[in-house]
Amino acid sequence: MTLVSAAGIPLVLALLSVIFGSGPASHALDATRNAALVWHAPMPGTRTSIRGARLFTDAPPGGGEVTAIARSALRANPQLSAIDALQLARAAIRAARRHGLNPDYFAALLLQESAFDPRAISSAGAVGIAQFMVPTALAHGVDPWEPYGAIEGSARLLAEYLVSYRRWAGGTAYALALAAYNAGPQAVVRYHGVPPYPETRAYIADIVERWAQIVHDR
Repeated sequence: MTLVSAAGIPLVLALLSVIFGSGPASHALDATRNAALVWHAPMPGTRTSIRGARLFTDAPPGGGEVTAIARSALRANPQLSAIDALQLARAAIRAARRHGLNPDYFAALLLQESAFDPRAISSAGAVGIAQFMVPTALAHGVDPWEPYGAIEGSARLLAEYLVSYRRWAGGTAYALALAAYNAGPQAVVRYHGVPPYPETRAYIADIVERWAQIVHDR
């Protein structure tokens, strides 16, 4: 699958800047937050904000990888602001590329896990945007509540699974890595493949569907 460059995102942010009167395009938009909602993605070294920015989720496909992921995040989580969705999408793409993952694949996993909500808590006790169990997070040196660190830790863990399964599973490694993330690597070893758990199989199918949607929206 061909990866699309995220180079188009400065234009998107520049247009937002012009439309909502927050200053010239050279303004430090990468480190902004929309202060109108309850939770905002914190970025180091800034106290600036853009108010009222809106990413149109019903816009036609186009705009690149970052915009496509941000749109999917806003559809899944309407409480997320457009600026926060863009920042988290960019963080997911950067983490994926650092660890050799397809960014759309990784973003689809985060969407399925938490809808890009850094405060998410599952009934099983998994927490944060990447839905780490606390012992797993501690074992990997991750603060599960800090979204950027959790995104980085999640990409690293998923990449480890993917590399491991590619050695013997070839093209099915993507599904096995998702199965390991959801059910644990021990389950993959036990069943020599995707475990027969309905929840895990539905989880993989949903991520594949989200992945396809992101690719379509680009």
